[in-house]
This record gives sequence, structure tokens and C-alpha cells, in this order.
Amino acid sequence: MLTAETYFDKENQMKYFGASQFKAFEKCEAAAMAEIRGEYEREKTVSLLVGSYVDAHFEGTLDLFRAKNPEIFTKQGELKTNFRQAEEIISRLERDEQFMLYMSGQPQVIMTGELFGYPWKIKIDSYHEEMFIVDLKIMKDFTPVWVDGEGKLPFIEAWGYDIQAAIYQATEGNHLPFIIAGATKEKVPDLALMEVPQYKIDTALKIIEAKIDRYADIKAGLIEPVRCEHCDYCKQTKVLTGPVPYTEGYDE
Repeated sequence: MLTAETYFDKENQMKYFGASQFKAFEKCEAAAMAEIRGEYEREKTVSLLVGSYVDAHFEGTLDLFRAKNPEIFTKQGELKTNFRQAEEIISRLERDEQFMLYMSGQPQVIMTGELFGYPWKIKIDSYHEEMFIVDLKIMKDFTPVWVDGEGKLPFIEAWGYDIQAAIYQATEGNHLPFIIAGATKEKVPDLALMEVPQYKIDTALKIIEAKIDRYADIKAGLIEPVRCEHCDYCKQTKVLTGPVPYTEGYDE
């Protein structure tokens, strides 16, 4: 049985698919497999830690998070500026009755299920049984995001939250609405409750179905993962074989 302590274990990362793992494969297959094998760990940026700080507050694990991340404190033992901002975000969210209503479901509910013939795992931030699934997101802002090859997209699609919505909804199994409880890291934090439309979830599910067999074969060692040659992992493990035209890899 999966628990909060074993959720990200190497064994369970290999056994199950999840939203973050699927999105990692979408970005770079080689980096995703290296992470699953424990050969590579993504950098803990300040931006990610701020979001995790707010997550930990709503999970009820903030004391543990602080203990595990001493770098968020100054030498004097005070919170650094970015994390004082995280406290301000929390304070702003807690002043909004509707936001807190949606965040008042069962916290951090772990579920497993089968999707397209493979085992999946999810962890729901706020689960309102038979009503809706709520996921907390803390981001820079709510503006569209530039995605190479696709142009500007709504941030929900740019960051793959529609993919996450499809995985969570299908794994939970009751076709519940997927709500993003979002807040921004702006000087004056913004907040919103956003439902991912069902047609967007249905489209995302088709994308997952089309790609999951390949990713499963990669995990099973049947085919080699493709390197993107742009991410930190690929740059870290690049091996030069000689000169190449300077135009290679660039848009003309």
C-alpha cells in the first residue's frame, strides 16, 4: 500500500505512472528515466521551494518541511525574503472563504488505479468525495506562457495541468470536476479557483493514451529513451563527438 513516505520511492516510481512522471517523459525521456533510476535529481530552486512551502502548510507538514530545508532560513534563524512572501500568500488565501472551502476536503489523499493497462498513482491535495478534486498550484502569475513550437498558451496547458486533470479524474474513477486552487507569487498575490473544462480533460486523455505505450516500453528497458539535448540532465551528460555546423539545432 502506498503511503506519503513511500509515494516517491524508487520502487514505486518504477512500478507506477503518475502525472509528474508522465509530464517529465514529455519534456525529456532520458532525463525522466534517469530520475526514476535515482541517477539524476532536479535542482530545488527557490521558486519550487516557495510553492512547496505553501503546499506543506495546507498539508499540515510545515514544521517537517522547515526542518528538512534549513536553507530557507538566514543565519539569524529568520525566514528569507522569498519565504516570508510564502507566508504572505498563505495569509491571503486564508482570508478568502471560497478558497478555503475548496481546500477543506480530505488532504493528500493517495489513490491507485489502472489506466490504459498500466498502474497509476495520484495524490489529491483536497478531495471532496463525490463532488470534486482540488489541486493547489502556486505560480509566478496567471498570464499565458510561451511554449516552443506552440506559441503562447494558457498556463494550465503550458504546465500540463490539463494532463494532470485527466490522470487524476480517470484514476479516481468517478468523473469528478477538477479544480485548480491557484495563487501567485506577485508582490500582491492573486488567487483564483479554476475548473479545467471536460473537453480539455478528454483531449488530454487521448494524448496520454497515444503516448503511454512508448513510455512504458522505455521504463521496461525495451527501447532507449530519446535525449532532448536541451535540459539540464542532457547538458550534464553530453558527450561531444566532434564539430557540428553552428546552424544545427537553431531555427533559421
